[in-house]
Amino acid sequence: MADHQEATVTLPSDPASVAAARRYVAEVLGSWGLDDIDEGDDIADTVRLIVSELATNAVQHTFGQSPTFTVDVRLERDEQLRIGVTDSHPRWPRRLPAAVQQDNGRGMVIIRYLAAEAGGRLSVTPTEEGGKTVWIRLPWPAAHAA
Repeated sequence: MADHQEATVTLPSDPASVAAARRYVAEVLGSWGLDDIDEGDDIADTVRLIVSELATNAVQHTFGQSPTFTVDVRLERDEQLRIGVTDSHPRWPRRLPAAVQQDNGRGMVIIRYLAAEAGGRLSVTPTEEGGKTVWIRLPWPAAHAA
C-alpha cells in the first residue's frame, strides 16, 4: 500500500448532499477493499454518523455563505482514517459548553463523543480561502488489509 490513499468530492450545500456524502464515503472505503465492514459494525455506524453530522453542519450552519462543501477521505499507512469536511464559511464550530446550551448545535458534541469513543479525535484547521476543515481521525485497524 502507498503511504496513503485519498479521495475527494465537492457537493452543493443542499440537504440532499448529506446522504450523497455518506454514500460517497461508504463507496470509497469499499473501493479500497474495506467493504468487509458490515452494515451493523460499530466502526461503520460511527463513520456514517460522523459523516452525516459533518455534512449537515456544512449545509445548515454556513448560512448560505458556502455554496459547496468538500469531503476528503484519507486512509493513512499508520492505520488512521481521516475524514475532513471543508466549507468556506469563516465561523468555526462553537466550543462544547456553548453548543450544549443551545437547542441545536449538538452535532459537534455528537461528533466529538463518537470520535473519542472510537479512539479518535476531532480537529479544525483554517483554509487559505478563509473557511475551515473539520477533521476526524479514527484508528482503522483494517487498513493493513487494504
